[in-house]
Amino acid sequence: MANMLGALKTIEQYKSDSPHYSELLDILAELLILREEYRKTADKTIFQVDDHLIPQKVAGGLPLIDFFSGKFDVSVPQNYFLRLLDIAEKRSPEKAQEMVAQLHDGVLDFEKMVRHTFDPLSEEEFPDEKDDDFFDLVELFLEESLRPELEKVAHQYGDRISKLGWNEGYCPICGKEPKIGEIKASDGRRYLFCNQCGFEWHYRRVKCPFCGNEEQQALAYFTIEGDERYRVDVCNVCKRYIKIVDLRDTEQEANLDVEDIATLHLDMLAYEEGYS
Repeated sequence: MANMLGALKTIEQYKSDSPHYSELLDILAELLILREEYRKTADKTIFQVDDHLIPQKVAGGLPLIDFFSGKFDVSVPQNYFLRLLDIAEKRSPEKAQEMVAQLHDGVLDFEKMVRHTFDPLSEEEFPDEKDDDFFDLVELFLEESLRPELEKVAHQYGDRISKLGWNEGYCPICGKEPKIGEIKASDGRRYLFCNQCGFEWHYRRVKCPFCGNEEQQALAYFTIEGDERYRVDVCNVCKRYIKIVDLRDTEQEANLDVEDIATLHLDMLAYEEGYS
């Protein structure tokens, strides 16, 4: 609860500093309040992990959760998703109500929609209209619908994963690629953050998390003058980027869910420079 209250306070501060992000930050605030509610569901997660296979999975670079062949009960995430659609309904009432009706009638299959977020090139079911703000929210909420359940896995196995030494640039819990990370004041090391499950893991600073490039000449970063807390690490081999919050001078803790939205201007700059 304390972390959520801190995040809400940070959101209010950023709304004052960056009013053009106010609506997105308002959506995030509503989402965080709902997330806290769904965190209080039963301790047992819907995802099954075989403890005996964890060392082999880590050694082989395989995430703990297999979303492509694994089976799991989606009823709790679907209930959460429907609650999240209440947030969208305030902004796009007709589209949100239509989606709720299609989910209830079976026209849309929630499980297929969720699996699609892990494999966007798949043929799994997803609404065709994806060119407006409503469907951007739907994609965000589909990802979020699994967050409380995946957090349980991260909390249960995170320390063990860290001790075993995960060396990949994608999440060891769910396999998603990171969009943001941080350099912690405590040890000066770079950590990558998974927006899907909330897990953080150490990853070498002189290495691209997307292609594994370690050639220092092909790795770079840029910052915004006057706000060196934020930087963008880029790779000139694969032309990918990741946003980084550098906390060494502030010795503060960052909520990276909030920081990801508060740094959307860095995404735009990276796109303009030809990175994706």
